[in-house]
Amino acid sequence: MNPKESGGLRERKKVATREALSAAALRLALERGPENVRVEDIAEAAGVSPRTYNNYFASREQAIVAAIEAERALRIGAALRARPAGEPLAKAVVEAVVEQYVADGEPGEDMLALITSAPRVRAEFLALVAGIEQPLTSAIAARTNGGDDLAPAVLGAAVSAAARVAAERWLRPSREMQEQGSAQLLVVPLGSLADILREALAPLVPALQAADPRGRTSNPEG
Repeated sequence: MNPKESGGLRERKKVATREALSAAALRLALERGPENVRVEDIAEAAGVSPRTYNNYFASREQAIVAAIEAERALRIGAALRARPAGEPLAKAVVEAVVEQYVADGEPGEDMLALITSAPRVRAEFLALVAGIEQPLTSAIAARTNGGDDLAPAVLGAAVSAAARVAAERWLRPSREMQEQGSAQLLVVPLGSLADILREALAPLVPALQAADPRGRTSNPEG
């Protein structure tokens, strides 16, 4: 086996191990509740040692959320790069973000209950939503010809923040909840995630239009 093949095999094994760990973490969290899952349990379920687990995730919540998010940040950056070259920047960004958040369907009731019932899982989920900033910045820079380093960074940060606000709003649980016992929060999603994302991104459209070298001002939904 040559070095390139060996390196490729190692990378595939790393990806497979990460996926196995995150899948085990999510399954156990849904079965037992996240507060009842230990790192040792996740490692055992994935067939690796706790030390190996620590090479991939810093906490159980991180592993749980990784399965839910499924590397969404990189997919959003790739989706933006794949949008038609002549498409206005504002439309390209909005559609790339919305497309990737609803590509696999919005999280089901069990996933929502898991996210909203555990504050640390919810915080990790929202942190991952904010993690789309760097891939977006890079993709925006590519679409704006990379002439200005500041504008893509500011826009990437703004779009990331808007997506985080939308996710936080959408994941807001019902005020009706039991504060005693092990019952989960009553999860009542606020409408469609896609609609809330569009609403949250709408105030950024003028800034995206201003940064667009194509000089087009088409409505991003048109």
